[in-house]
Amino acid sequence: MPALTVLRQSPRTLLLTAAAVPLALALADDVRVRRQLQAAGRDELTQLPRRKGLNAYGKKAIARHRADGHLVLVLDGDGFKAVNDTYGHAAGDQVVVTLAARLREWTTTHRGLAARLGGDEFGAVVALPRHQAHQELADLRAHMNRPVPYEGLHLPFSVSVGAAHSTDLPGRPWTTVLRAADVAMYRVKNREVPFPYLGTAADSAVEPVNGRRPGRPGTHLRPPAGTPALASAALTA
Repeated sequence: MPALTVLRQSPRTLLLTAAAVPLALALADDVRVRRQLQAAGRDELTQLPRRKGLNAYGKKAIARHRADGHLVLVLDGDGFKAVNDTYGHAAGDQVVVTLAARLREWTTTHRGLAARLGGDEFGAVVALPRHQAHQELADLRAHMNRPVPYEGLHLPFSVSVGAAHSTDLPGRPWTTVLRAADVAMYRVKNREVPFPYLGTAADSAVEPVNGRRPGRPGTHLRPPAGTPALASAALTA
């Protein structure tokens, strides 16, 4: 009979092997946790990042001070409540999902990021020279405003788009550029300015009401007595 070959392992090898097993399990668990945290940071309906993700991305982008600068956008649906009231909330969800997909497609092409800020409101930041901004904004709005397919119907829908370019606000932080884009969107929606319109330094300096941009829901309410004033950086919250 052939002799049996006995594989002998030193105590050191056995010790390292035993240590490697829990380490591998720990690494696998860490990857799982990271994926869960990443998923938790995305909007469940659209799978876009939420406001926190946009702020983190935008802050880093603006801090790079690219010569061509960045275009920051805020988009808000027109008549979204009417869609929900007429066709139901499932139709409203389809509108939001479709808008998110269209904006994601555009921002990916332009080396940027799109996020859902809440409801039918979105934000984005892309690397784009200022001289291209007006044409790109017009193209984007036309792309976003196409009817939304839903159960054999084509729901008419449009968005108001406001934007600000970092080169118009040199040295300003992300929150200031985002505020200018938010105010620009509000002014476009209310037809105070023609579209396309880029937010100015004056727009970025608009004082908040109850910590929010004037005109947003809740800004007409008087804050409770003793409530500390909110920082102007919260204007786009």
